[in-house]
Parts: sequence; structure tokens; C-alpha cells
Amino acid sequence: MLDNLRDQAASSQFEEEVVPVQEEVEPPKPSLDQVLGMNAQQRFFLSVMLLFVVCLLGVMFLFVTGKIVLPFLY
Repeated sequence: MLDNLRDQAASSQFEEEVVPVQEEVEPPKPSLDQVLGMNAQQRFFLSVMLLFVVCLLGVMFLFVTGKIVLPFLY
């Protein structure tokens, strides 16, 4: 009985099986340099284009409503 004590202690029947834990891989957080997937130059160009479109629509609205007129047309 005592002869096999070391063999019994070394056997794996009393040990729990170690289940490998899979860590969930989090996607990398977007940095502040990449807003909407664009870099600084692209965001600047987009904002300038948006400003241009808003100004153009405003001037067109003023022409349509008659608030401003071009002096060389009359």
C-alpha cells in the first residue's frame, strides 16, 4: 500500500483537467487620429467642401427669394 503511494500521487486521476481558456480578442480601439476612418487632411478637405456647399446653397436661396439681385442683370 505504501509502496505505490508515490505512483498514486503522481497519477492524474485526482488532478483536474486544465481547460485552456481562450481570451477574447478585442478589436483595436480607433485612435483619435482616425475619426470616421479618415486622416486629418481628408477631414479638412471634407469640411471645406461642406462649407462651400452650404455657402452656395445659401446664396442660391437668397437669389430665389429675391433678397439679393445682381446689379448687372437690371
